[in-house]
Amino acid sequence: MAEARNSILDVPRAAYEHGHTARTARKKGEASMNIPRTVAALVGMVALAGAAAQAATWPAKPIHLIVPVGAGSTADIIPRVVADPLAARLGQPVIVANRAGAGGTIGSAQVAEAQPDGYTLLAHSSAHTIAPALYANLPYDPVRDFAAVVPLGVSPAVLVVSPTSPYATVQDLLSAARARPGALTYSSVGVGTATHLSAERFLASAGVTALHVPFKGGAEAMTEVMAGRCDFFFAPLGLALPHIREGKLRGLVVNGLHRSQALPDVPTTGEAGLVDAEYPIWFGLFAPARTPQEVIDRLNRETLAVLQEPAVREKLAGMGLDPMPMSTAEFQDFVRKEVAMNAALVKRIGVKPR
Repeated sequence: MAEARNSILDVPRAAYEHGHTARTARKKGEASMNIPRTVAALVGMVALAGAAAQAATWPAKPIHLIVPVGAGSTADIIPRVVADPLAARLGQPVIVANRAGAGGTIGSAQVAEAQPDGYTLLAHSSAHTIAPALYANLPYDPVRDFAAVVPLGVSPAVLVVSPTSPYATVQDLLSAARARPGALTYSSVGVGTATHLSAERFLASAGVTALHVPFKGGAEAMTEVMAGRCDFFFAPLGLALPHIREGKLRGLVVNGLHRSQALPDVPTTGEAGLVDAEYPIWFGLFAPARTPQEVIDRLNRETLAVLQEPAVREKLAGMGLDPMPMSTAEFQDFVRKEVAMNAALVKRIGVKPR
């Protein structure tokens, strides 16, 4: 007679008992493994609740606004114009501090590593989106490691020449460049800067070449053009405006989508017949990534309100800055596109990351 089996599905008892014991142990193990997961989830919920509570009471102490360039430059003056009225709206001081060096990357890195609590912010220019193409070992990502808060404004660069220059219009300059390929010279404030890329985008659009002569600062780059030692310079509008108004420089074209309110008689590159030659300089506020969205949204609202105040508008307009209102989502998307555009431009002109 066949051996009797105390089984389920004819499995020998010993095997069944072993499997049952194993399954029981496994279930117990799974239950014990779920304990740290549950704790982690609870910790996450507590952290989110804490962040929400902090956002509800923000700001409860002074806010530090890091400017990653030296004092006195346009990129330094613009956030200082905004800081005091913003502080008045927020009810806490906004302390501006310069952390210059390495093309703005030192101050930017400091903000990227700061606590994402809304108390450390970055005020930067479009140079923020050029950095990844210029520095091989950049310690941060302008898109991943920052929340784009709000633009402070946009200013075209203006192509300036000496008042004694033979070029009365941009067409005169381009005709000379076509007649003598590579003979004209242009100054900039350094390789890979916005003043350099402005000129290169302009030259590529026109299909001409010129010799790049980089300098350490805007004053020197502009002085060389005033003296006639360089043929032209795509100067930041705020830097060039006083000299244009005094007759020390002649503005031929601006590289914005629209004519500047500060130079209404100077045509745009588009009006001059050039396609994709626009390369305006913009300025904005950023926060460390993972800053509570409620804080980001409030900063956006309050800053946009400050930018509408008559005294602030007058000061910024006097520096050649035009409004650039955007939501946080729009600004974040804009920054992402700027990073990609600058990477392609830097690669095309052959600038190697350093």
